[in-house]
Amino acid sequence: MVVIGGGAVGLATARALALEGREVVLLEQHEGLGYETSSRNSEVIHAGIYYPPGSLKARLCVAGKQQLYAFCAEHGVPHRRIGKLLVATRDAELGTLAMFAETARKNGVDDLLPVSAGEVRALEPEVLCAAGLLSPSTGIIDSHAYLLALAGEAEAHGAQILLRARVDGIEHTTGGLFSLRVDGVPITCRQLVMAAGLHTSALAGQLRFSPKYAPPQTSFARGRYYALRGQSPFSRLVYPMPVSGGLGTHVTLDMGGRTKFGPDVEWIDELDYSFNPAAEAQFYTSIRAYWPGLPNGALQEDGTGIRPKLSRAGDPAADFAIHFREEHGLDGLVMLFGIESPGLTSSLAIGEKVAGMLARRLG
Repeated sequence: MVVIGGGAVGLATARALALEGREVVLLEQHEGLGYETSSRNSEVIHAGIYYPPGSLKARLCVAGKQQLYAFCAEHGVPHRRIGKLLVATRDAELGTLAMFAETARKNGVDDLLPVSAGEVRALEPEVLCAAGLLSPSTGIIDSHAYLLALAGEAEAHGAQILLRARVDGIEHTTGGLFSLRVDGVPITCRQLVMAAGLHTSALAGQLRFSPKYAPPQTSFARGRYYALRGQSPFSRLVYPMPVSGGLGTHVTLDMGGRTKFGPDVEWIDELDYSFNPAAEAQFYTSIRAYWPGLPNGALQEDGTGIRPKLSRAGDPAADFAIHFREEHGLDGLVMLFGIESPGLTSSLAIGEKVAGMLARRLG
């Protein structure tokens, strides 16, 4: 069988299938693993606070978080259970903060602690807010080391990972096979997983489905990151209330001790990772809502990432979409759409889910 996509979800899926003894070939179009969404994010292990109870995001994030911490410990992947403060910066946001506390409880996140403004200041002296929630199980991870560990375990159990293997075309034959053109070379398989992130919708558009099914369309949301010059005043992550399309301009720390802010949300029509500095002033404004002491000139550009979204500007956030025969009618095909945050946290749980779906079909 073939998995398209060498990001965290594709690799976790190939690993899960290989652990079951399946013959797996993973195709990645770039010269390395995780070149897109998996390596251009905040590298946060999310707790499961934000997502509607019962949604795929909620269930897979909470399950995936536990699996990810265990995987990192077993495979020596650098990570830290650093904790996060979710803060209401003004009284008008206290109701939203309480709503997230209840949502997290329903999702099975049972370690959140309500903290007063004074308690927040005791934990993070530079943070000014009306109140907050402390999430002890939120963490950070070296995403590159994680991808390499996934690839290593998948290959150790027989999976083949092919880099610079771009899928140019896909057809479903009358014999029930999927015929792929990989850089012009034909490859056939009976089972196919599309975990191509930003490209799944385009790849799905090459297949013929019944008139009752149309693949979801992916929108692109580019996010900019700024890094803090000099020493960080923070010891844990700090998140304001979410905004349309994202979780707000938050503080993240990486495994090297650097402090980053972002991402913001910029809806774009084409894949473009260029950094537009026009939002710098808005970054200062957003950050100073909870860190009023941010000095002028303290931020420097630190790259961009693009999230594959199933919602559009102004729409409510959409859930993950994992489509199998029940949705599209083709046996042996799993397509994953809109796998954005918390996709990294959820990746091991997603991989197991996909492997289970294919195993049921075999049975």
